[in-house]
Amino acid sequence: MPDDPLRAEHSQPFSEQTTVPETSKPASGKSSRKRKVLSVLLLAALAGGAWYGYDWWTTGRFMVSTDDAYIHGDIMAMSPKVTGYIDDVLVSANSHVKAGDAIFQLDQGDYQIALNEKIAALASQQKTLARIEAQTVAAEASLTQARASQQSSAAGLTNAQATMERITKLHDTRFVSQSELDRATTALAQAQAADANAQAQIAAAQANIGVLKAQYQEAESQTRSLELARDKAQRDLSFTTLRAPFDGVVGNLTGKKGDLVSAGQRIAALVPVNALYIDANFKETQLKNLHGGETVHFTVDALGGETFEGKVASLSPASGSVFSLLPPENATGNFTKVVQRVPVRIAIPEAALATGKLRAGLSVVVDVDTRTAPQNIPAVQ
Repeated sequence: MPDDPLRAEHSQPFSEQTTVPETSKPASGKSSRKRKVLSVLLLAALAGGAWYGYDWWTTGRFMVSTDDAYIHGDIMAMSPKVTGYIDDVLVSANSHVKAGDAIFQLDQGDYQIALNEKIAALASQQKTLARIEAQTVAAEASLTQARASQQSSAAGLTNAQATMERITKLHDTRFVSQSELDRATTALAQAQAADANAQAQIAAAQANIGVLKAQYQEAESQTRSLELARDKAQRDLSFTTLRAPFDGVVGNLTGKKGDLVSAGQRIAALVPVNALYIDANFKETQLKNLHGGETVHFTVDALGGETFEGKVASLSPASGSVFSLLPPENATGNFTKVVQRVPVRIAIPEAALATGKLRAGLSVVVDVDTRTAPQNIPAVQ
């Protein structure tokens, strides 16, 4: 019965004994699991902090890093030196070429005709040289003949003078007639005239030789000019074939067959994939321990974190803003200090370039290990 005190007394403890254990055991289990999870998390945090601190102390504090870095190369803009129509494109876009390989072929017709004209003019001029040289030989022979004639006339003159002297003495002593004296006088005058004529022929031959030699020198100078014109025409003809100056990959191929291109017009680009480098733009506050020669570990974003190794080649002599098109002028207006960046050139080893994975323009993250700096760094005065 509900009014029975004994039954009420015994019924209440029984209910407490049956309900209390059911609610207390799950609560204690949850708190125990939470404590275990917190303990594990705390241990993991302590282990991670210890590992990070050890890594920073042993390695991280010696690293100078930046993600403002890109792969570059001395890309050559291919352009013709002469004007003409593109007769043939000998490569396709993004193809590998070796130094000396032909890439474009321009129409050679006009340049071949110009070369043939210069060759013909040079051949005609060389014949002129040969003619003048032959005339000079003939003039020298005439000079020799004139000298021989002069020697003969000189001998005749000597004989006429001696005869004149004898006839004059005999005439004075009345042993010869006046007519013989007159004949001797005439013979002497003729001998003198013949000798003068021989000497004049010698002078004329010498002058003729001088004229011919001057003409030869003039023709020789013209021949040299024609040879230079021929060489220029030959060079212009050779420029109709555009060749690769170094090994690389052809990109930005804009020239098409049949296009009229002019001298200096860009029609393709040649990327030296085996001669790439990195330009890393470090903050000016990071340059204290950078000198050149340090080992660099870098990763390329496009390659999923693959690590390569390089060397610091050199540091730029000025910040990037100095070389910009419009350098900042901080001496005017309000001033806000901005941390400057200085380009640092990093050499990429041949083994990394040989993989063929690196491309000009890719983003790079670099870590410079300052512990690998050369030992013989000069002190800054």
